[in-house]
Amino acid sequence: MKRNTWQREAVRTALSENENFVSAQALHGALKQSGSSIGLATVYRALADLADEGEADSLQQEGEALYRACTPGSHHHHLICRNCGLTVEIEATAVEDWARQVAAQHGFTRAEHVVDVFGLCEACSRLQADPSSS
Repeated sequence: MKRNTWQREAVRTALSENENFVSAQALHGALKQSGSSIGLATVYRALADLADEGEADSLQQEGEALYRACTPGSHHHHLICRNCGLTVEIEATAVEDWARQVAAQHGFTRAEHVVDVFGLCEACSRLQADPSSS
């Protein structure tokens, strides 16, 4: 585990204030706007460390890493709105069973997986169905 510095704590706090996935650049911008002197490279390092330690989820979207605070040690999956970014943590027992079964069929042990399901949330689906309702 890495040493807890003021920069790392600032990144952890800023990340926890966002409910959806956020880029390092966006998080850095929010920190700078609130008066922090933290550098962008430090934000990248802190986010990568938090993800490695299970305190943040990360995903790649359009070639960019996005991060979201999560509960350490909790294995979960996400539903993510492609339009507004709304993110919902979900349990997926069927996926867990399938992953174990497929791994075992091929002689794999200690298999890990990540499942992120992208779509449109209810509100964005409604807007898309009836654009005049915005």
